[in-house]
Amino acid sequence: MIISASRRTDIPAFYSDWFLNRIQAGFLLTRNPFNAKQIKRISLRPDDVDVIVFWTRNPAKLLKHLPLLDTTGYRYYFQFTLTGYGKPLETATLHPLKAIEIFQKLSEQIGADKVIWRYDPILVSNLTPVQEHLRLFEKIARHLHQHTRQVVISFADLYRKTEVNLRKVAGLRYHDILHDADELRTLCQGLSEIARHYQLSITTCAETTDLTEFGIRHGKCVDDVLLRQIFGLDVSSTKDPGQRQACGCIQSVDIGSYNTCLHGCQYCYATSQQKTALRNYQQHDPQSPFLTGSAEGAESLSEPEIPVRTSLF
Repeated sequence: MIISASRRTDIPAFYSDWFLNRIQAGFLLTRNPFNAKQIKRISLRPDDVDVIVFWTRNPAKLLKHLPLLDTTGYRYYFQFTLTGYGKPLETATLHPLKAIEIFQKLSEQIGADKVIWRYDPILVSNLTPVQEHLRLFEKIARHLHQHTRQVVISFADLYRKTEVNLRKVAGLRYHDILHDADELRTLCQGLSEIARHYQLSITTCAETTDLTEFGIRHGKCVDDVLLRQIFGLDVSSTKDPGQRQACGCIQSVDIGSYNTCLHGCQYCYATSQQKTALRNYQQHDPQSPFLTGSAEGAESLSEPEIPVRTSLF
């Protein structure tokens, strides 16, 4: 079983204590995000977990605990998002230079192969025009290229709930770059050239647009090839049916909850209302088997569910 921690929230940044408590307990409980009455008990025993994929903008609180995961027998790698858009769009994220410092420290601790840089989502706007993206991308790549092997990009998905939050940003004017072929070409050529200069492999995340002419291929964030390369794990390459059609990720179990992240990214699909996220965070109990909410009604789940096996052996 592959644990995704998490596409829905930043567990390393805000819920590290809870995660470590659940590791010690050997299990956690999750609710179906579309039906709260559907509860699953997920085993976190080392023998049941093939690998943990951490998704984060700030893993600082988790760094000192990684040796415990190592000695207990857990395998893991990080998807580390670093964009540097500024406060109007990312109201509570780390200063880019601080995030770079933490990225470098994490890489030095666990190895560059296990820390993947995410420059995503790419939102093109009057605050972040194409040339600003190329400037940011080059500057960050210059600092990170010795500490990672690859970078993942994607383009902002302008869902209705996302646009509601973007319209609240004073003076912001944005558009979908996928509808502007010339602008898309300029951006992708520039990103590809920068990545090549710094010897970074560049892939897309859940994008249908074919960018192979720029040397940008479709990627997998939960990647069977990567797991084989860095851990020697031979896992199934079957696509995760729970993800979007364009997503290439293999199957994993997400342990996060929507509307629980406090980074304040106005373009985020996983947090539709910051007030709700703050309320959920304030009600969070690090001792609970759930990330949010009480365990009332879940007492009957005395044994972990049979884990979804991804290993072929």
